[in-house]
Amino acid sequence: MDTKIIENKELSIFEALIPILVLIALLAYNVWVYGDDAISGSNQFVLLVGAAVAMVVGFMNKVSYKTMIDEVANNFKSTTGAILILLFVGALTGTWMMSGVIPSMIYYGLMLLSPKIFLAASLIICAIISVATGSSWTTSATVGIALIGIGKAIGMPLGMVAGAVLSGAYFGDKLSPLSDTTNLAPAMAGAELFTHIRYMLYTTVPSILIALVVFIILGFTRTTEGNTDTSEIMAAIDSAYNISPLLFLVPLAVIAMVVMKTKPLIALFVGTLLGGIFAVIFQPDIILKISGEASMSFKAAYKGMMNAMTVSTAVETSNESLNDLFSVGGMKGMLSTIWLVMCALAFGGVMDAIGALARITSALLSVATSVFGLFASTVASCLALNVTASDQYLAIVVPGKMFAKAYEDKGLAPENLSRTLEDSGTVTSVLVPWNTCGAYQSGVLGVEVQHYFVYAIFNWISPFMTLIYAAFYIKIKELAK
Repeated sequence: MDTKIIENKELSIFEALIPILVLIALLAYNVWVYGDDAISGSNQFVLLVGAAVAMVVGFMNKVSYKTMIDEVANNFKSTTGAILILLFVGALTGTWMMSGVIPSMIYYGLMLLSPKIFLAASLIICAIISVATGSSWTTSATVGIALIGIGKAIGMPLGMVAGAVLSGAYFGDKLSPLSDTTNLAPAMAGAELFTHIRYMLYTTVPSILIALVVFIILGFTRTTEGNTDTSEIMAAIDSAYNISPLLFLVPLAVIAMVVMKTKPLIALFVGTLLGGIFAVIFQPDIILKISGEASMSFKAAYKGMMNAMTVSTAVETSNESLNDLFSVGGMKGMLSTIWLVMCALAFGGVMDAIGALARITSALLSVATSVFGLFASTVASCLALNVTASDQYLAIVVPGKMFAKAYEDKGLAPENLSRTLEDSGTVTSVLVPWNTCGAYQSGVLGVEVQHYFVYAIFNWISPFMTLIYAAFYIKIKELAK
Protein backbone atom coordinates (compact mmCIF):
# COMPACT_ATOMS: atom_id res chain seq x y z
CA MET A 1 0.00 0.00 0.00
CA ASP A 2 2.93 2.33 0.70
CA THR A 3 4.60 1.52 -2.62
CA LYS A 4 4.80 4.50 -4.94
CA ILE A 5 4.98 3.86 -8.68
CA ILE A 6 8.13 5.46 -10.03
CA GLU A 7 7.82 7.64 -13.11
CA ASN A 8 10.50 7.78 -15.78
CA LYS A 9 9.75 10.26 -18.54
CA GLU A 10 12.53 8.91 -20.75
CA LEU A 11 10.75 5.57 -21.23
CA SER A 12 8.70 5.15 -24.41
CA ILE A 13 5.59 2.98 -24.59
CA PHE A 14 7.51 0.50 -26.78
CA GLU A 15 10.31 0.20 -24.21
CA ALA A 16 7.77 -0.21 -21.41
CA LEU A 17 6.06 -3.05 -23.26
CA ILE A 18 9.25 -4.98 -24.15
CA PRO A 19 9.49 -6.90 -20.81
CA ILE A 20 5.76 -7.74 -20.88
CA LEU A 21 5.89 -8.98 -24.48
CA VAL A 22 8.95 -11.10 -23.71
CA LEU A 23 7.28 -12.44 -20.56
CA ILE A 24 4.08 -13.36 -22.40
CA ALA A 25 6.00 -15.15 -25.15
CA LEU A 26 8.13 -17.11 -22.68
CA LEU A 27 5.14 -18.03 -20.52
CA ALA A 28 3.15 -19.21 -23.53
CA TYR A 29 6.03 -21.45 -24.61
CA ASN A 30 6.61 -22.62 -21.05
CA VAL A 31 2.95 -23.65 -20.65
CA TRP A 32 3.13 -25.45 -24.00
CA VAL A 33 6.20 -27.40 -22.76
CA TYR A 34 5.14 -28.11 -19.17
CA GLY A 35 1.33 -27.96 -19.34
CA ASP A 36 -0.30 -28.01 -15.90
CA ASP A 37 3.11 -28.35 -14.22
CA ALA A 38 4.20 -24.89 -15.41
CA ILE A 39 3.28 -23.26 -12.08
CA SER A 40 5.39 -25.80 -10.16
CA GLY A 41 8.57 -23.85 -10.76
CA SER A 42 9.30 -23.03 -14.40
CA ASN A 43 6.85 -20.10 -14.54
CA GLN A 44 8.59 -18.66 -11.50
CA PHE A 45 11.94 -18.61 -13.27
CA VAL A 46 10.34 -17.15 -16.40
CA LEU A 47 9.11 -14.26 -14.23
CA LEU A 48 12.69 -13.67 -13.11
CA VAL A 49 13.80 -13.71 -16.76
CA GLY A 50 11.15 -11.08 -17.43
CA ALA A 51 12.55 -9.06 -14.53
CA ALA A 52 16.04 -9.37 -16.01
CA VAL A 53 14.79 -8.06 -19.37
CA ALA A 54 13.15 -5.15 -17.54
CA MET A 55 16.47 -4.44 -15.79
CA VAL A 56 18.24 -4.26 -19.17
CA VAL A 57 15.64 -1.71 -20.31
CA GLY A 58 16.23 0.15 -17.05
CA PHE A 59 20.01 0.22 -17.52
CA MET A 60 19.50 1.61 -21.03
CA ASN A 61 17.44 4.40 -19.49
CA LYS A 62 19.99 5.15 -16.74
CA VAL A 63 18.04 3.58 -13.86
CA SER A 64 20.48 2.33 -11.22
CA TYR A 65 20.65 -1.27 -10.02
CA LYS A 66 20.10 -0.10 -6.43
CA THR A 67 16.89 1.71 -7.39
CA MET A 68 15.48 -1.44 -8.96
CA ILE A 69 16.47 -3.73 -6.08
CA ASP A 70 15.11 -1.27 -3.52
CA GLU A 71 11.76 -1.25 -5.30
CA VAL A 72 11.67 -5.08 -5.31
CA ALA A 73 12.37 -4.98 -1.56
CA ASN A 74 9.52 -2.49 -1.08
CA ASN A 75 7.21 -4.88 -2.95
CA PHE A 76 8.20 -7.75 -0.66
CA LYS A 77 7.65 -5.55 2.39
CA SER A 78 4.17 -4.49 1.24
CA THR A 79 3.01 -8.12 0.95
CA THR A 80 4.48 -9.44 4.22
CA GLY A 81 1.00 -9.76 5.72
CA ALA A 82 -0.34 -11.62 2.69
CA ILE A 83 2.54 -14.12 2.79
CA LEU A 84 1.95 -14.78 6.48
CA ILE A 85 -1.75 -15.26 5.77
CA LEU A 86 -0.92 -17.81 3.06
CA LEU A 87 1.16 -19.77 5.57
CA PHE A 88 -1.67 -19.71 8.11
CA VAL A 89 -4.10 -20.80 5.38
CA GLY A 90 -1.98 -23.92 4.85
CA ALA A 91 -1.92 -24.62 8.60
CA LEU A 92 -5.66 -24.07 8.98
CA THR A 93 -6.52 -26.30 6.02
CA GLY A 94 -4.42 -29.08 7.55
CA THR A 95 -6.12 -28.98 10.96
CA TRP A 96 -9.60 -28.58 9.47
CA MET A 97 -9.06 -31.64 7.29
CA MET A 98 -7.65 -33.77 10.09
CA SER A 99 -10.34 -32.69 12.57
CA GLY A 100 -13.14 -33.65 10.17
CA VAL A 101 -14.47 -30.10 9.66
CA ILE A 102 -14.12 -30.19 5.87
CA PRO A 103 -15.17 -33.87 5.54
CA SER A 104 -18.31 -33.07 7.57
CA MET A 105 -19.15 -30.27 5.15
CA ILE A 106 -18.83 -32.71 2.27
CA TYR A 107 -20.84 -35.40 4.07
CA TYR A 108 -23.82 -33.20 4.88
CA GLY A 109 -23.57 -31.46 1.52
CA LEU A 110 -24.00 -34.71 -0.38
CA MET A 111 -27.33 -35.22 1.39
CA LEU A 112 -28.78 -32.40 -0.73
CA LEU A 113 -28.67 -34.41 -3.95
CA SER A 114 -31.85 -35.40 -5.79
CA PRO A 115 -32.48 -35.67 -9.58
CA LYS A 116 -34.53 -32.49 -10.10
CA ILE A 117 -32.20 -30.24 -8.14
CA PHE A 118 -29.02 -32.11 -9.04
CA LEU A 119 -27.43 -29.23 -10.97
CA ALA A 120 -28.34 -26.61 -8.38
CA ALA A 121 -27.23 -28.93 -5.56
CA SER A 122 -23.93 -29.57 -7.36
CA LEU A 123 -23.31 -25.84 -7.48
CA ILE A 124 -24.14 -25.43 -3.79
CA ILE A 125 -22.02 -28.40 -2.70
CA CYS A 126 -19.00 -27.23 -4.68
CA ALA A 127 -19.49 -23.68 -3.38
CA ILE A 128 -19.50 -24.91 0.23
CA ILE A 129 -16.46 -27.11 -0.24
CA SER A 130 -14.48 -24.49 -2.17
CA VAL A 131 -15.21 -21.86 0.50
CA ALA A 132 -14.03 -24.34 3.14
CA THR A 133 -10.89 -25.38 1.24
CA GLY A 134 -10.17 -22.20 -0.72
CA SER A 135 -9.33 -24.31 -3.76
CA SER A 136 -11.32 -24.70 -6.98
CA TRP A 137 -8.79 -27.24 -8.24
CA THR A 138 -9.19 -29.50 -5.21
CA THR A 139 -12.98 -29.18 -5.30
CA SER A 140 -13.32 -30.16 -8.95
CA ALA A 141 -10.69 -32.90 -8.75
CA THR A 142 -12.50 -34.68 -5.93
CA VAL A 143 -16.21 -33.99 -5.39
CA GLY A 144 -16.40 -32.57 -8.92
CA ILE A 145 -15.34 -35.91 -10.39
CA ALA A 146 -17.92 -37.70 -8.24
CA LEU A 147 -20.66 -35.31 -9.41
CA ILE A 148 -19.64 -35.81 -13.05
CA GLY A 149 -20.02 -39.56 -12.53
CA ILE A 150 -23.45 -39.14 -10.95
CA GLY A 151 -24.54 -36.77 -13.73
CA LYS A 152 -23.47 -39.27 -16.35
CA ALA A 153 -25.41 -42.03 -14.58
CA ILE A 154 -28.67 -40.03 -14.63
CA GLY A 155 -28.24 -38.89 -18.23
CA MET A 156 -27.41 -35.25 -17.51
CA PRO A 157 -25.27 -33.49 -20.18
CA LEU A 158 -21.75 -33.41 -18.84
CA GLY A 159 -21.23 -29.83 -20.02
CA MET A 160 -24.05 -28.74 -17.71
CA VAL A 161 -22.66 -30.70 -14.77
CA ALA A 162 -19.15 -29.34 -15.32
CA GLY A 163 -20.56 -25.81 -15.58
CA ALA A 164 -22.36 -26.21 -12.24
CA VAL A 165 -19.26 -27.71 -10.61
CA LEU A 166 -16.99 -24.91 -11.84
CA SER A 167 -19.48 -22.16 -11.00
CA GLY A 168 -19.56 -23.39 -7.40
CA ALA A 169 -15.85 -24.14 -7.25
CA TYR A 170 -14.82 -20.67 -8.41
CA PHE A 171 -17.32 -19.02 -6.09
CA GLY A 172 -15.23 -20.29 -3.17
CA ASP A 173 -11.93 -19.74 -4.97
CA LYS A 174 -12.97 -16.09 -5.31
CA LEU A 175 -14.44 -15.51 -1.84
CA SER A 176 -12.70 -17.86 0.59
CA PRO A 177 -10.04 -16.29 2.85
CA LEU A 178 -8.21 -19.61 2.39
CA SER A 179 -7.84 -19.03 -1.37
CA ASP A 180 -4.49 -17.86 -2.69
CA THR A 181 -6.12 -15.60 -5.31
CA THR A 182 -8.36 -14.04 -2.64
CA ASN A 183 -5.20 -13.11 -0.74
CA LEU A 184 -3.22 -12.16 -3.83
CA ALA A 185 -5.70 -9.65 -5.30
CA PRO A 186 -5.88 -7.31 -2.28
CA ALA A 187 -2.12 -7.64 -1.79
CA MET A 188 -1.55 -6.35 -5.33
CA ALA A 189 -4.19 -3.60 -5.05
CA GLY A 190 -3.25 -2.47 -1.53
CA ALA A 191 -6.56 -3.48 0.07
CA GLU A 192 -7.22 -5.32 3.35
CA LEU A 193 -8.25 -8.98 3.02
CA PHE A 194 -11.64 -9.03 4.75
CA THR A 195 -12.56 -5.59 3.41
CA HIS A 196 -11.86 -7.04 -0.04
CA ILE A 197 -14.02 -10.11 0.65
CA ARG A 198 -16.94 -8.05 1.96
CA TYR A 199 -16.69 -5.70 -1.02
CA MET A 200 -16.72 -8.64 -3.46
CA LEU A 201 -20.09 -9.78 -2.11
CA TYR A 202 -21.80 -6.93 -3.98
CA THR A 203 -20.95 -8.44 -7.39
CA THR A 204 -20.41 -12.08 -6.41
CA VAL A 205 -23.77 -12.76 -4.74
CA PRO A 206 -25.89 -11.55 -7.71
CA SER A 207 -23.68 -13.53 -10.10
CA ILE A 208 -24.00 -16.80 -8.16
CA LEU A 209 -27.76 -16.29 -7.66
CA ILE A 210 -28.25 -15.86 -11.41
CA ALA A 211 -26.26 -19.04 -12.00
CA LEU A 212 -28.28 -20.89 -9.33
CA VAL A 213 -31.62 -19.83 -10.86
CA VAL A 214 -30.48 -20.96 -14.33
CA PHE A 215 -29.40 -24.37 -13.01
CA ILE A 216 -32.69 -24.79 -11.12
CA ILE A 217 -34.58 -24.11 -14.37
CA LEU A 218 -32.34 -26.49 -16.32
CA GLY A 219 -32.84 -29.19 -13.68
CA PHE A 220 -36.64 -29.00 -13.71
CA THR A 221 -36.91 -28.82 -17.51
CA ARG A 222 -34.75 -31.87 -18.22
CA THR A 223 -35.71 -35.52 -17.89
CA THR A 224 -33.17 -37.60 -15.99
CA GLU A 225 -32.76 -41.31 -15.52
CA GLY A 226 -31.34 -43.41 -12.70
CA ASN A 227 -30.67 -42.09 -9.20
CA THR A 228 -28.15 -39.95 -7.39
CA ASP A 229 -26.81 -42.60 -5.06
CA THR A 230 -24.00 -41.12 -2.99
CA SER A 231 -24.15 -43.77 -0.27
CA GLU A 232 -20.74 -45.20 -1.21
CA ILE A 233 -19.02 -41.82 -0.91
CA MET A 234 -20.80 -41.00 2.34
CA ALA A 235 -20.01 -44.43 3.78
CA ALA A 236 -16.32 -43.92 2.91
CA ILE A 237 -16.27 -40.56 4.70
CA ASP A 238 -18.14 -41.99 7.69
CA SER A 239 -15.72 -44.88 8.03
CA ALA A 240 -12.65 -42.63 7.97
CA TYR A 241 -13.93 -39.81 10.23
CA ASN A 242 -16.19 -39.33 13.21
CA ILE A 243 -18.70 -37.05 11.51
CA SER A 244 -20.57 -34.65 13.78
CA PRO A 245 -22.46 -31.36 13.36
CA LEU A 246 -20.50 -30.10 16.40
CA LEU A 247 -17.49 -29.75 14.11
CA PHE A 248 -19.23 -26.79 12.46
CA LEU A 249 -18.49 -24.82 15.63
CA VAL A 250 -14.96 -24.28 14.31
CA PRO A 251 -15.84 -22.49 11.03
CA LEU A 252 -18.68 -20.67 12.80
CA ALA A 253 -16.18 -19.29 15.30
CA VAL A 254 -13.97 -18.03 12.47
CA ILE A 255 -16.98 -16.51 10.69
CA ALA A 256 -17.97 -14.77 13.92
CA MET A 257 -14.48 -13.28 14.23
CA VAL A 258 -14.59 -12.11 10.63
CA VAL A 259 -17.97 -10.43 11.23
CA MET A 260 -16.52 -8.71 14.30
CA LYS A 261 -13.68 -7.42 12.06
CA THR A 262 -10.95 -9.38 13.82
CA LYS A 263 -7.58 -9.07 12.12
CA PRO A 264 -7.12 -11.84 9.49
CA LEU A 265 -3.97 -13.29 11.05
CA ILE A 266 -5.65 -13.53 14.45
CA ALA A 267 -8.81 -15.15 13.00
CA LEU A 268 -6.78 -17.69 11.03
CA PHE A 269 -4.52 -18.41 14.01
CA VAL A 270 -7.49 -19.08 16.30
CA GLY A 271 -9.21 -21.17 13.60
CA THR A 272 -6.05 -23.25 13.20
CA LEU A 273 -5.76 -23.91 16.94
CA LEU A 274 -9.47 -24.79 17.22
CA GLY A 275 -9.09 -27.20 14.32
CA GLY A 276 -6.18 -28.89 16.06
CA ILE A 277 -8.05 -29.16 19.38
CA PHE A 278 -11.15 -30.59 17.69
CA ALA A 279 -8.93 -33.07 15.82
CA VAL A 280 -7.65 -34.42 19.14
CA ILE A 281 -11.20 -34.64 20.54
CA PHE A 282 -13.08 -36.04 17.53
CA GLN A 283 -10.41 -37.85 15.49
CA PRO A 284 -7.93 -39.46 17.94
CA ASP A 285 -7.22 -42.37 15.56
CA ILE A 286 -6.21 -39.98 12.79
CA ILE A 287 -4.03 -38.00 15.19
CA LEU A 288 -2.26 -41.20 16.24
CA LYS A 289 -1.70 -42.20 12.63
CA ILE A 290 -0.16 -38.92 11.50
CA SER A 291 1.89 -38.58 14.70
CA GLY A 292 3.31 -42.09 14.42
CA GLU A 293 2.72 -42.75 18.12
CA ALA A 294 1.27 -46.00 19.54
CA SER A 295 -1.06 -44.47 22.12
CA MET A 296 -2.69 -41.12 22.83
CA SER A 297 -0.61 -38.81 24.99
CA PHE A 298 0.31 -35.15 25.10
CA LYS A 299 3.28 -35.91 22.85
CA ALA A 300 1.06 -37.71 20.30
CA ALA A 301 -1.50 -34.89 20.29
CA TYR A 302 1.26 -32.30 19.88
CA LYS A 303 2.95 -34.16 17.02
CA GLY A 304 -0.36 -34.82 15.27
CA MET A 305 -1.43 -31.18 15.44
CA MET A 306 1.99 -29.88 14.36
CA ASN A 307 2.21 -32.31 11.44
CA ALA A 308 -1.28 -31.34 10.26
CA MET A 309 -0.32 -27.66 10.37
CA THR A 310 3.12 -27.82 8.81
CA VAL A 311 3.69 -30.79 6.49
CA SER A 312 1.82 -33.06 4.10
CA THR A 313 -0.72 -35.34 5.76
CA ALA A 314 -3.35 -37.68 4.35
CA VAL A 315 -6.34 -39.73 5.46
CA GLU A 316 -7.06 -42.78 3.33
CA THR A 317 -10.63 -43.90 2.66
CA SER A 318 -12.22 -46.78 0.79
CA ASN A 319 -13.18 -44.38 -2.02
CA GLU A 320 -10.30 -43.52 -4.36
CA SER A 321 -11.85 -40.24 -5.52
CA LEU A 322 -11.81 -38.88 -1.96
CA ASN A 323 -8.20 -39.66 -1.13
CA ASP A 324 -6.81 -36.66 -3.00
CA LEU A 325 -9.22 -34.34 -1.19
CA PHE A 326 -8.20 -35.72 2.19
CA SER A 327 -4.51 -35.10 1.43
CA VAL A 328 -3.25 -31.64 2.42
CA GLY A 329 0.13 -29.95 2.37
CA GLY A 330 -0.04 -27.75 5.47
CA MET A 331 2.22 -24.70 5.54
CA LYS A 332 4.72 -26.54 3.37
CA GLY A 333 2.10 -26.91 0.65
CA MET A 334 1.76 -23.11 0.38
CA LEU A 335 5.44 -22.54 -0.37
CA SER A 336 5.04 -22.96 -4.15
CA THR A 337 2.36 -20.25 -4.19
CA ILE A 338 4.54 -17.96 -2.06
CA TRP A 339 7.45 -18.69 -4.40
CA LEU A 340 5.34 -17.65 -7.38
CA VAL A 341 4.15 -14.49 -5.60
CA MET A 342 7.72 -13.46 -4.74
CA CYS A 343 8.93 -13.94 -8.32
CA ALA A 344 5.92 -11.99 -9.62
CA LEU A 345 6.69 -9.22 -7.11
CA ALA A 346 10.29 -9.15 -8.34
CA PHE A 347 9.08 -8.63 -11.90
CA GLY A 348 6.57 -6.01 -10.80
CA GLY A 349 9.17 -4.22 -8.66
CA VAL A 350 11.65 -3.84 -11.52
CA MET A 351 8.88 -2.77 -13.90
CA ASP A 352 7.85 -0.20 -11.31
CA ALA A 353 11.40 1.05 -10.77
CA ILE A 354 12.16 1.64 -14.44
CA GLY A 355 8.89 3.56 -14.88
CA ALA A 356 7.29 0.96 -17.18
CA LEU A 357 4.12 0.56 -15.12
CA ALA A 358 3.63 4.31 -14.93
CA ARG A 359 4.10 4.60 -18.71
CA ILE A 360 1.70 1.76 -19.53
CA THR A 361 -0.86 3.04 -17.05
CA SER A 362 -0.70 6.56 -18.47
CA ALA A 363 -1.22 5.14 -21.97
CA LEU A 364 -4.27 3.19 -20.81
CA LEU A 365 -5.63 6.13 -18.87
CA SER A 366 -5.32 8.36 -21.93
CA VAL A 367 -7.98 6.10 -23.45
CA ALA A 368 -9.89 5.40 -20.22
CA THR A 369 -10.73 8.93 -19.12
CA SER A 370 -13.87 7.98 -17.15
CA VAL A 371 -14.33 5.74 -14.11
CA PHE A 372 -16.11 3.19 -16.29
CA GLY A 373 -13.24 3.33 -18.77
CA LEU A 374 -10.79 2.59 -15.96
CA PHE A 375 -12.80 -0.45 -14.85
CA ALA A 376 -13.21 -1.60 -18.47
CA SER A 377 -9.46 -1.27 -19.07
CA THR A 378 -8.76 -3.37 -15.97
CA VAL A 379 -11.19 -6.08 -17.09
CA ALA A 380 -9.70 -6.08 -20.60
CA SER A 381 -6.16 -6.36 -19.21
CA CYS A 382 -7.09 -9.31 -16.97
CA LEU A 383 -8.84 -11.14 -19.82
CA ALA A 384 -5.96 -10.45 -22.21
CA LEU A 385 -3.40 -11.85 -19.77
CA ASN A 386 -5.52 -14.95 -19.13
CA VAL A 387 -5.55 -15.54 -22.89
CA THR A 388 -1.94 -14.60 -23.67
CA ALA A 389 0.04 -15.35 -20.50
CA SER A 390 -2.08 -18.47 -19.77
CA ASP A 391 -1.81 -17.99 -16.01
CA GLN A 392 -4.45 -16.94 -13.48
CA TYR A 393 -1.93 -15.43 -11.07
CA LEU A 394 -0.34 -13.18 -13.68
CA ALA A 395 -3.81 -11.99 -14.71
CA ILE A 396 -4.06 -10.64 -11.15
CA VAL A 397 -0.49 -9.54 -10.45
CA VAL A 398 0.34 -7.55 -13.60
CA PRO A 399 -2.92 -5.53 -13.89
CA GLY A 400 -2.99 -5.13 -10.11
CA LYS A 401 0.43 -3.53 -10.11
CA MET A 402 -0.24 -1.49 -13.25
CA PHE A 403 -3.57 0.01 -12.16
CA ALA A 404 -3.10 0.56 -8.40
CA LYS A 405 -1.82 4.13 -8.85
CA ALA A 406 -4.46 4.90 -11.49
CA TYR A 407 -7.31 4.00 -9.12
CA GLU A 408 -5.71 6.12 -6.41
CA ASP A 409 -5.40 9.07 -8.81
CA LYS A 410 -9.12 8.73 -9.62
CA GLY A 411 -9.91 8.90 -5.90
CA LEU A 412 -11.09 5.27 -5.78
CA ALA A 413 -10.50 2.92 -2.83
CA PRO A 414 -8.14 -0.02 -3.56
CA GLU A 415 -10.92 -2.58 -2.99
CA ASN A 416 -12.46 -1.40 -6.28
CA LEU A 417 -9.37 -2.68 -8.06
CA SER A 418 -9.02 -5.88 -6.02
CA ARG A 419 -12.68 -6.76 -6.66
CA THR A 420 -12.30 -6.12 -10.39
CA LEU A 421 -9.16 -8.29 -10.50
CA GLU A 422 -11.11 -11.20 -9.01
CA ASP A 423 -14.24 -10.60 -11.12
CA SER A 424 -12.25 -10.66 -14.34
CA GLY A 425 -8.93 -12.39 -13.62
CA THR A 426 -9.65 -15.24 -11.20
CA VAL A 427 -12.88 -16.65 -12.58
CA THR A 428 -12.31 -16.35 -16.35
CA SER A 429 -9.06 -18.32 -16.37
CA VAL A 430 -11.00 -21.58 -16.57
CA LEU A 431 -12.72 -20.42 -19.79
CA VAL A 432 -9.45 -20.40 -21.78
CA PRO A 433 -8.48 -23.89 -23.04
CA TRP A 434 -4.72 -23.20 -23.04
CA ASN A 435 -4.72 -21.40 -19.70
CA THR A 436 -3.34 -23.58 -16.90
CA CYS A 437 -6.76 -23.48 -15.18
CA GLY A 438 -8.71 -24.35 -18.32
CA ALA A 439 -6.33 -27.18 -19.20
CA TYR A 440 -6.41 -28.56 -15.67
CA GLN A 441 -10.18 -28.43 -15.17
CA SER A 442 -11.05 -29.91 -18.56
CA GLY A 443 -8.51 -32.68 -18.01
CA VAL A 444 -9.71 -33.50 -14.49
CA LEU A 445 -13.44 -33.42 -15.25
CA GLY A 446 -13.07 -35.05 -18.67
CA VAL A 447 -15.15 -32.29 -20.30
CA GLU A 448 -13.72 -29.99 -22.97
CA VAL A 449 -13.77 -26.24 -22.33
CA GLN A 450 -16.01 -25.60 -25.34
CA HIS A 451 -18.59 -28.00 -23.87
CA TYR A 452 -18.82 -26.39 -20.44
CA PHE A 453 -18.05 -22.78 -21.46
CA VAL A 454 -21.65 -21.61 -21.85
CA TYR A 455 -22.73 -23.43 -18.65
CA ALA A 456 -19.96 -21.97 -16.47
CA ILE A 457 -22.42 -19.14 -15.89
CA PHE A 458 -20.86 -17.68 -12.77
CA ASN A 459 -17.46 -17.47 -14.46
CA TRP A 460 -18.42 -15.55 -17.59
CA ILE A 461 -21.10 -13.38 -16.00
CA SER A 462 -18.77 -12.00 -13.29
CA PRO A 463 -16.82 -9.53 -15.49
CA PHE A 464 -20.11 -8.24 -16.95
CA MET A 465 -21.44 -7.76 -13.42
CA THR A 466 -18.48 -5.63 -12.38
CA LEU A 467 -18.84 -3.51 -15.53
CA ILE A 468 -22.55 -2.98 -14.84
CA TYR A 469 -21.72 -1.76 -11.34
CA ALA A 470 -19.08 0.58 -12.77
CA ALA A 471 -21.40 1.90 -15.52
CA PHE A 472 -24.12 2.86 -13.02
CA TYR A 473 -21.62 3.79 -10.26
CA ILE A 474 -23.10 1.20 -7.87
CA LYS A 475 -21.03 0.46 -4.75
CA ILE A 476 -17.97 2.26 -6.08
CA LYS A 477 -16.13 3.23 -2.92
CA GLU A 478 -14.13 6.44 -2.95
CA LEU A 479 -11.04 7.23 -0.92
CA ALA A 480 -11.68 9.19 2.24
CA LYS A 481 -11.05 12.87 1.59
